Amino acid sequence: MIRIPIAGLAMLGATLAGCAVGPDYRAPVTAAGDRYTAQPLPERTAGSESQAFAAGADIPAQWWTLFGSPQLQALVEQAFKANPDIAAAEATLRAAHENMLATASGLFPAIDGKAGASRQKTSGTSFGQPNAGSSIYNVFNASVGVSYTLDLFGAQRRKIESAGAQAEFQRFQLEAAYLTLSSNVVTAAVRDAALRAQIEATQKIVDASRGQLEVLKRQFDLGGAAKTDVLTQQAELAQLQASLPGLRKQREQNRHLLAVLLGELPSQAPVVDFDLDSLKLPQTLPLSLPSKLVEQRPDVRAQAALVHQASAEVGVATANLLPQITLSASLGTAAAQAGNLFGSGTGIWSAGAGLTQPIFHAGELTHRRRAAVASYEQAMAQYRTTVNTAFQNVADTLTALSSDAETLDAQTEAYRAASAAHDIAQKQYATGAISYLTLLTVERSYQNALIAEVQARAARYADTAALFQALGGGWWNRDNPTAQNAAASEQP
Repeated sequence: MIRIPIAGLAMLGATLAGCAVGPDYRAPVTAAGDRYTAQPLPERTAGSESQAFAAGADIPAQWWTLFGSPQLQALVEQAFKANPDIAAAEATLRAAHENMLATASGLFPAIDGKAGASRQKTSGTSFGQPNAGSSIYNVFNASVGVSYTLDLFGAQRRKIESAGAQAEFQRFQLEAAYLTLSSNVVTAAVRDAALRAQIEATQKIVDASRGQLEVLKRQFDLGGAAKTDVLTQQAELAQLQASLPGLRKQREQNRHLLAVLLGELPSQAPVVDFDLDSLKLPQTLPLSLPSKLVEQRPDVRAQAALVHQASAEVGVATANLLPQITLSASLGTAAAQAGNLFGSGTGIWSAGAGLTQPIFHAGELTHRRRAAVASYEQAMAQYRTTVNTAFQNVADTLTALSSDAETLDAQTEAYRAASAAHDIAQKQYATGAISYLTLLTVERSYQNALIAEVQARAARYADTAALFQALGGGWWNRDNPTAQNAAASEQP
């Protein structure tokens, strides 16, 4: 078989279309500017564990490895192999690639072989000789026919260009599927670790509250505590216990999501226990230049391919308004007996040319061209929207990272202070130095500070992963990009 790379054939179609009617595709131009946010970014985030922004640095292909978790890396690799969305996107790309190759065949003549056998009865009346009677005879024939439509105005070349752009669109749809999947796996892992930490923290608080209730009951039996103190503590303990089922439900549902991302059923959820302490926060964040974002984001590249396809369709609609010339020829043989089919005097042939010029189609062809132009304008507008959304994603994530760093620092300080106050309050209450209500207030502050610190840590990890996703994920740095391999593979 002759194997034609997808990019090479798309380039061939674009080159041939240089003399075709309709607009020649030009990549949309975007005024990217020199920054993502209205205010210049600081060199690094605030806080004790700051992250530096490396402007212009490239993103590694396997960006999730920057979190320093072999367990997380293994899950992402498993998802790439087993997730059915990836398999579906790869199959769609192969289909688009094959359709492009099929469209390219329109540049070549079509050759068909024919063979036939018939038995006929004719009457002399058909020839103006009614007295000649009738005759019965056999006819055997075999022929080869060739037909070729001259692509004078580039209609076929524009069709090839359109099919190539569709294959390019599917290629970047596959890249987007890989990027979304890896980001979802990382986010699900971070959420699992956060929920686990919240459940463990809440359980410790429940245990402490239960112990405090036992102390209060003994004090009440000895007359050292009021009944209202016991009831208040019971209510506090019940509220804490009521929060645990909700957290466990969220974690189980998150595990179900992780199983589906890995291509498994929820009943086959992986037995993994992520810990926030096992994840490393990347200290340096590569930040692509704004001018590079439109080249790196799969969704932007996919939308650009749709613009290219719409541009080519305008050329197809324009060419349909113009004359079409078709050449045809056939060479064969015909005989009354099969044995004489290739004998002397049985050869037959024909050659011809035809010209078709649309004259009246009730405006159909004109309206279809106008519709193609409108579709092109629509694709351009959607491209601008996609670009604007891409820049918004990056800006939002950068803002979130800066806010996350400040929030985590404040929550960590609050947790340390609340923990120290909690230890002191317990000792003071045991010696009778403070009231139960004072201790209860301190316990509530400690609980809220502990949960808030866990949530702030998880948000920082999740938003770091979101930045890599917003910047395109580094697919272009793979040694053997999966999407490109899928595009280049052909089935016999």
